[in-house]
Amino acid sequence: MITDTFLNLAREGHCMPIGTHLVLHEQPDPEAILLDGKRLGSVVAQTAVRFATPLAVPLMDLTVEKEALLLACKVPAEEVGAYHFTELPALPADIPPTPRMLATCQAIEYIAQETDLLPMGMCIGPYSLLTKLVRDPITPVFMSGMGMTGEDEPDIALIDALLIWSERMILDYVDAQIAAGAKAMIVCEPAANMVYFSPNQMEDNPRPFEFYVMEPMRRLADRLTARGVALVFHDCGELTDAMVERFATLEADMISLGSSRDLAHDASLLPKETVIFGNLPSKNFYATQLTTAEVEEMGRDLTARMQAIGHPFILGTECDVLSVPGKEAEIVSKVNALMRCACEQHAAGTGSRRAERVPTTNATVSEKQ
Repeated sequence: MITDTFLNLAREGHCMPIGTHLVLHEQPDPEAILLDGKRLGSVVAQTAVRFATPLAVPLMDLTVEKEALLLACKVPAEEVGAYHFTELPALPADIPPTPRMLATCQAIEYIAQETDLLPMGMCIGPYSLLTKLVRDPITPVFMSGMGMTGEDEPDIALIDALLIWSERMILDYVDAQIAAGAKAMIVCEPAANMVYFSPNQMEDNPRPFEFYVMEPMRRLADRLTARGVALVFHDCGELTDAMVERFATLEADMISLGSSRDLAHDASLLPKETVIFGNLPSKNFYATQLTTAEVEEMGRDLTARMQAIGHPFILGTECDVLSVPGKEAEIVSKVNALMRCACEQHAAGTGSRRAERVPTTNATVSEKQ
């Protein structure tokens, strides 16, 4: 079982960043690689080798599903990024995969067939995709929490219909990645947070959070379970304890939370079998105000606290480590600091059996013979 893979890594004191974007942008032609499945798969594999992990984590790009949906609705490609629906267009009979999606699936196939790594898929969550399709998703969600429906307010009718489209789009993409060989799926739902859902309103009426976030996520989780694919649930947003408790009901194999959360506290809210991943502040790795020494100390402190409570834990980043032009050396220094925490665990005899985990710049992938 894939669950055992995550649990075993946690017991070994595993440590890794989500670093595919960083390695991709070390290549001379990253944009071309995004459309070349075999080369993209090779970058994913190189990333896994660089950071001494058996997990082949795809690029965390949460724009591809919106692009596919809008192109199917005949929105011009140059308008996709900033486009928002103001009314529901005709439902397309089909939502063809984009070249980016096809390349991602081919990359997963490469990992599954050419390496010994665990092939993982990646998708945005239904609610987070919905929030990208309208200019203001917050107001209609709040109005629905006041008891209004689509019959009362056209904006509620719009987001309710778009949520159905979003779920359909994501399920199709997930199925394609599973067909390519994905054994675990990272589902990113960062918009399920305190900005989009009022904590005060949630106390009085949790129904909007259930309807817009949890119900589509449960259907997605059930789809993964039926296909024997592990769920890795990712939400790096600002969360309440009540939100984390709702996520716990998904019974994810692994959950990834942002640096705003105290993971030692969250362990009490989550099933013991769910591995917790995170949550060093990778969104700030580019900033000189966050020093390498501080990142290393954060990693040591978090590891020690998680070991003390005994919950399965993998030290990692709160989100993907983005390559920022001109800040590459600064960012790599923070990643190296994270990886040194694993080396210290090994030296102390309490962590991974791998003696050397600090990333290098010229690691190569060991392929199947």
